[in-house]
Amino acid sequence: MASLGDDDDDTPQLSADTLDILKRFYNERDTRQKQFEDLKAKAEDEFDADQKLSMEVFTEDWNASQFWYNDETATALARQLLDGATDDTKIVVVSAPSTFIQLKNLLATEEYKIRPQITLLEYDDRFAVFKEFHHYDFEQPLKLPVELKGSFDRIICDPPFLSDDCQTKAALTVRWLAKTWTSASDENGLKLIVCTGERMEPLISKLYAKVGTRTTSFEVVHAKGLSNEFRCYANFECGAWKWV
Repeated sequence: MASLGDDDDDTPQLSADTLDILKRFYNERDTRQKQFEDLKAKAEDEFDADQKLSMEVFTEDWNASQFWYNDETATALARQLLDGATDDTKIVVVSAPSTFIQLKNLLATEEYKIRPQITLLEYDDRFAVFKEFHHYDFEQPLKLPVELKGSFDRIICDPPFLSDDCQTKAALTVRWLAKTWTSASDENGLKLIVCTGERMEPLISKLYAKVGTRTTSFEVVHAKGLSNEFRCYANFECGAWKWV
């Protein structure tokens, strides 16, 4: 008959290295949660340059197709949305929260004196800590506050899934939001950026043909990498990219 001590010997034991990894994981998780709670508590405050925002607070959920851009990519995209903008400009960010975060950071610096209206449409309700947030589900592409319809001069969209259905519904949202549906080369034309997979190029070209959207040379880099080839499509050229 086995003794109690023998049963204890059969109990699986984690190695010291594994325990150390688990400890670091839980410490990092607790730190991110604390950062998020601090951000939530300050949500009603005006952020300044000393309160730089970071996407690290918002842990990616790959099951929800969340893949954040790295800071360099997000900042470059944000700068193009701000280039030539005025206090009257209205910018909407659709499913690209890392670009929204960098818009907030840039507008909090001395570099930008303008105060355009920025709006974030996003499925993840954690971003409701920001007053600019509106919940957005691509499955219901027009279920948005009516006051947003036909309001925006500049739009960036990163549809969450690489499917024809998702891309088409996201395009419906973009068209509904746009103040005008003409090329950026036209006076008061729409300035549009769409970031999505390379294999969606034929559909993107079709969906946004009327506003002159084409594939660009800009390299979209994700903070934690992405196996799918990603592209930036836009209806204008700039210092950050050319059409290819």
